[in-house]
Amino acid sequence: MYRLPATLLLAAAALTLGGPANAARAYVSNEDDGTITVIEVESLEAVATLEVGKRPRGMVLSRDGRLLYVAVSGMPKCPPPVPDEECEKLPRDRQADGVVVIDTTALKVLRRLEGATDPERVELSRDGGQLFVTDEDDARLTVIDTRRGTVLARIKVGREPEGVRASPDGRWVLVTSEGEGSVAIVDAHRHRVLRTVMVGARPRDIAFSRDGRSAYVPGEADASLYRIAIPGGAQPSPVLKLRKEARPMGVVLDAARARLYMSTGRGGSVAVVALPAATLQSEIAVGGRPWGIALSPDGQRLLTANGPAGDVAVIDAGTLTVLGKVKAGHGPWGVAVGP
Repeated sequence: MYRLPATLLLAAAALTLGGPANAARAYVSNEDDGTITVIEVESLEAVATLEVGKRPRGMVLSRDGRLLYVAVSGMPKCPPPVPDEECEKLPRDRQADGVVVIDTTALKVLRRLEGATDPERVELSRDGGQLFVTDEDDARLTVIDTRRGTVLARIKVGREPEGVRASPDGRWVLVTSEGEGSVAIVDAHRHRVLRTVMVGARPRDIAFSRDGRSAYVPGEADASLYRIAIPGGAQPSPVLKLRKEARPMGVVLDAARARLYMSTGRGGSVAVVALPAATLQSEIAVGGRPWGIALSPDGQRLLTANGPAGDVAVIDAGTLTVLGKVKAGHGPWGVAVGP
């Protein structure tokens, strides 16, 4: 099951052995066909495809870029307007749940971490020793020891948890709850919820400020952007409202330019938000309902995974123009970029 298709072996070898020393790679999770597309960002070229398991969605790279962690799930896909009671009748493959670990140099699957149920998103601790996994169907955050593969903790959070991000100093982990419109602030070392705060409707992702003292949370269902003080302080407040057609999904910080980028789903664009005032600077049309979003390590390229369109838009972060689009697999969901 976990193999590099033979037709792409030469492309993978070229990627491993050649190319610029600091060239960025993008990894795109294709939810509908169980694969990861590997893209060479500078050349706008898909160079390999990896089979990883059912419904790959959230991903995170190790700090050195050598390992990629991918959440896979045997839960059937039930997008709106499928009601929950109908979705629950569909067959589920619990054996497919887990987090696949990929060696990005060899482009091969090393192992699969068990212990999470219907995992959707993943995040790493600063030292890479702990993996934080949102268990969407069980309203919890599972903490896994990446070296031993054992479960360290299971922490109850809000219903339908999705987004999970660690603070820059590694002290806090934030978890969004789509079902409750809230964010749980979790002590990353003691593995307990410090507090839960209310934000916009259906929050999907989180971006910390550069100093880690605040975090920004988009609300998909009400086109909102909230700011949270970390770890305590005043209640979260809405700082921006996008046009009604926007459905903000992913968010990423561009610290060097003091900006946030938000993918707008059905809005078909990337919203560029100037900080600290949180004002809408512009929107970049990318089409195809952008979901996952990521910024290259050098801050020069912004990428979006455009689900129904089956492609990835590559944007010049300096000029805010689309450089091109790269074909991915079926249903590209998330994107991670690293060296």
